Amino acid sequence: MKIVYLDASAIIKRYAQESGSEVVAFLYSKAWLGEGKIAFSLWNIGEVLGVLDKYYKRGWLTSGDYELARREFLGETLKMLRLRLLNIIPLKPPLIVESWKLVEKHRIHQADALQIASSKLAAAEEFYTADKTLCEVASEEKLNTRCLV
Repeated sequence: MKIVYLDASAIIKRYAQESGSEVVAFLYSKAWLGEGKIAFSLWNIGEVLGVLDKYYKRGWLTSGDYELARREFLGETLKMLRLRLLNIIPLKPPLIVESWKLVEKHRIHQADALQIASSKLAAAEEFYTADKTLCEVASEEKLNTRCLV
């Protein structure tokens, strides 16, 4: 079964309408139909919640839209986990140590390095991000990268 890895910038497109949202909706549809699996890092849960909060504070989401997006994200994540349609990559010391190598090699942030290391650990066939720098570095790391920018 095909595994696709989503970083936080890709996941957010599922819950806030942006350019690239249709691609992420398609990936989720495939997973719900049992035709693929989604993977992301445990780290991404906090990042997505933070982005939704930022969108609310900037006025890009109303209070109701913020609460709905938050509820849908957490609810769908838990349901997909129970149905084994989603792999959440835990933050264990070997993964963090591996990400340090990427930080030094590419001069990137720890959070971005965790995305690349997590995707490799998940054995994902495709890596989705809307972060231009991360897209470039993931490609350099030989990930089958799909840039949503």
